[in-house]
Parts: sequence; C-alpha cells; structure tokens
Amino acid sequence: MTIAREAPTRLRFLSLEITGRCQLSCPSLCYAASGPTRSHGSMSEDDWFRTIDQAVALGVEEIQLIGGEPTLHPGFVPIARRAVDVGLRVRVYSNFVRIRDEHWRLFEHPNVRLATTYHSSVPAEHDEVTGREGSHKATRANIIEAVRRGIPLNVAVLDGGDHERAERARAELQALGVQDIHVGKVRAVGNAAGTALPATSALCGRCGDQRATVLPSGDVAVCEIGRFLTAGSVLNASLESVLSSAQWAEASASIPRRTDPTACNPDCQPADSDSCDPGKNDPCNPMGYVPAVTGSPAAGVPTLL
Repeated sequence: MTIAREAPTRLRFLSLEITGRCQLSCPSLCYAASGPTRSHGSMSEDDWFRTIDQAVALGVEEIQLIGGEPTLHPGFVPIARRAVDVGLRVRVYSNFVRIRDEHWRLFEHPNVRLATTYHSSVPAEHDEVTGREGSHKATRANIIEAVRRGIPLNVAVLDGGDHERAERARAELQALGVQDIHVGKVRAVGNAAGTALPATSALCGRCGDQRATVLPSGDVAVCEIGRFLTAGSVLNASLESVLSSAQWAEASASIPRRTDPTACNPDCQPADSDSCDPGKNDPCNPMGYVPAVTGSPAAGVPTLL
C-alpha cells in the first residue's frame, strides 16, 4: 500500500555526509564503513551549495557536516562557509586527526561547533579501534587545542561493553577541560553490525522526524545511522520533492516510533548530548537495546531484536 502524506512543513536539522573518505577505518565500529580508499561521492560542490539553499527554504536551522572525515573533502571550507553565510548553525563532526589552520579559522566562527569521538585514554586502545597508529595522539592534541581556543566541542565516548574504559576516557576528557561529553552505546550498523543485516531496531526511533541526511551519492536517508533507508536523490530532484514523496513516507513509517516522555528530540545526532544524552534517562538507546543483567559480561552491548 502506498503511504501518502502532505509536503513537509518544516525540516529542522540536516546532515550532509560530504565524503566517504577517512584516514581511519574503524574496522569494528564505523557505521558508515568509511576509509582511506572511499571516494567523495557523486555530489559536486555546487550540488552541496544547492542542497544547503534548499534546506534553508524548508526551515532548517542547523546542518551537520560529516563523513568519512569531512575536512578531507576539497570543498569542505566553501561548503561550510556557504551554510554559515545563509544563516545556518554548522556542526562539524571530525575525527580530529588533522586540522589545518584554515579549518581552525572556520571553527572559530560563532555559528560553528565541533564534535569528535575519543575511544580510550590509552593510546594503543584508541589506535586499535581506529585502525591507525598515532590517531590517539593527534585526536587528543586537537581536543586540547579546541578547548584552548574556546570552540564549542562535544566529545563522544562509545561504550561497547567495557564500562571502565569508557569512564576512564570520560574522566580524562573532563581533566582536559571538555565540558560536553557523551557516553553512548555502539549501534549495530555498518562495521559494528558484522554480517548482520541492517535493522530498524538499531535506531533511536526519531529518524526522519524533522531531520534527514544527504549521503555522498546524493541519496536522502532518514538519518546517518539509518542510511539503509533512503528515498530518492537530490542529484535529480529537489530536497523538498524527496521529502514530500511516498517513498520518504514509507521509509519514515518503517521506523518504530518512541512515544515515551524521554524520547529523543528531532535534532538527535550520533553521539550528540544536546538532547539525546544516555546520562539523562537513556533517551537515545537503540529501539532494540536490551539492558543486560548487572554483572553480565555482555552488559551494555546493544542487541538487535
């Protein structure tokens, strides 16, 4: 049965995954399966400009630039500045492996904020997760630099079951002066899913709700985590027409919705604590997450039902 709905009246938050390329591979973790051999995709710089302009017309208040590693895209700075120039808030999710001077100048704009992921306070553990030796040293140094510059920064610590390691990482970040820290669950998507098929139970339940993601191919997904649910491309249609389509309605309707009082706000982002902090009544656990019995060796590991 075809599901019909009215044209979207408001889109608050839009993620732009401008590249699949990344210096890191994160073989057991990356939800996007990014890596050094991935491409920047089919979207040109002008395509991203057009998408940003269309997003403003739909009421978007903030965009997120993500990847892969967004700073590796040759048009990263112009794309980010286009968003700032049209009045949007910009959130850059970077691995912090290499930040150039021109990037720091951009990040100091009052409408720009940063996010990164810190896997462990132990260099060898962090490097094992990322698949690149020296990544811990680089990321930690750039976290310190962002704090020194007073740039708004959210740092995510992903808890895949080793709670002590996650808490040690949180404690170190606090000691470094990071004020916005989010300890979140690993979702069973991308590399973290292994051979399992993608499932909506890995999602928080608010994908597609006043938010969307444009992938490097131009395909529009319900969110970056729910990248397996797409409905059209901005390469051959406007963003509004994609979000007004029956395909989009069907994709959104396939996600189990949360109605409890602590459900995520529509601007919930991967590892973002603004509104989806598991420290605040666990509002953003995957829909299929089942808390393990205290003392179980699998405690905290997300389970797909």
